[in-house]
Amino acid sequence: MLATNLQSSTRHSEKVTMNSSSDQQTVFLVDDDASIRHALGLLMETIAQPCETFASAQEFLDAVNNDRPGCLVSDIRMPGMSGLELQSKLAERGSSLPVIFITGHGDVPMAVEAMQKGAISFIQKPFRDQELLDCITTAMEQDRTQREASIALSEIETRLDSLTKREREVMELVVAGKPNKIVAYELGVSQRTVEIHRSRVMEKMGAGSLAELVRMNIAYFDNSTATE
Repeated sequence: MLATNLQSSTRHSEKVTMNSSSDQQTVFLVDDDASIRHALGLLMETIAQPCETFASAQEFLDAVNNDRPGCLVSDIRMPGMSGLELQSKLAERGSSLPVIFITGHGDVPMAVEAMQKGAISFIQKPFRDQELLDCITTAMEQDRTQREASIALSEIETRLDSLTKREREVMELVVAGKPNKIVAYELGVSQRTVEIHRSRVMEKMGAGSLAELVRMNIAYFDNSTATE
């Protein structure tokens, strides 16, 4: 239980930060209460989970950039910048870091608002250690999935940029399901020219089949539409 950890934490130093590198998934703990920061830091230490603790939202924003993988565990009500304001600042920076809020009994409406804005969960004090650990596991998996998808989309964009204007035109018609003969007619070129461009498109895009090329196209343009 968190309460047990809090009692013992007062006998130790105020802050616990496990070593972490910029490419390790890290739990970022933000709370103005030193005893809670220390207790949660100790909890992370018991499972060998890299973590960094911060006494304020601004301290976290000053220290952590968007490239750091992991998740944020933050009190929702703090002096100065609140957890909700921190969440908004992260959104403004384009951060996809999953957020878990710790709330008091009277803060549930704020927590619900936070989830409507994208937080993945909130837990009320007092809470069981396992409850928090389960939320962190879910957040880490979401972070991992999001980052892998982002890398994949970046690779697709790089490959698309390598295509010539004509290759892009051929690709657009091919992924729309049009056969080479129709593509040749619409572009005013020979069918053999289309076949050559189509082969180059498949090679440059790293697609082993038309179905794979279509999946790449859908993934990239669906994401582009969602972020507009």
